[in-house]
Amino acid sequence: MADIRMNCEIRTDYDCEASGLPAERWGEAVFNVNDEELILEVSVEESIIVAIMAGEDAVWKGTLEGLKKLLRGEIKAR
Repeated sequence: MADIRMNCEIRTDYDCEASGLPAERWGEAVFNVNDEELILEVSVEESIIVAIMAGEDAVWKGTLEGLKKLLRGEIKAR
């Protein structure tokens, strides 16, 4: 069996929780809201890569450090 390199957890306001979900290389959370799909994907294959998708045409993908800089306003999204 492969090594567990990441653990995932999902919580909702209905006191529903799924925790301790093991992953070797990647994990994603998918939220379906009305006709929209929001996805957060995390990959730990080489460096930590984060992808955020809101539908098919709105995607940001980069390193964890890049996401931190984007959220702090230090860089602009493309």
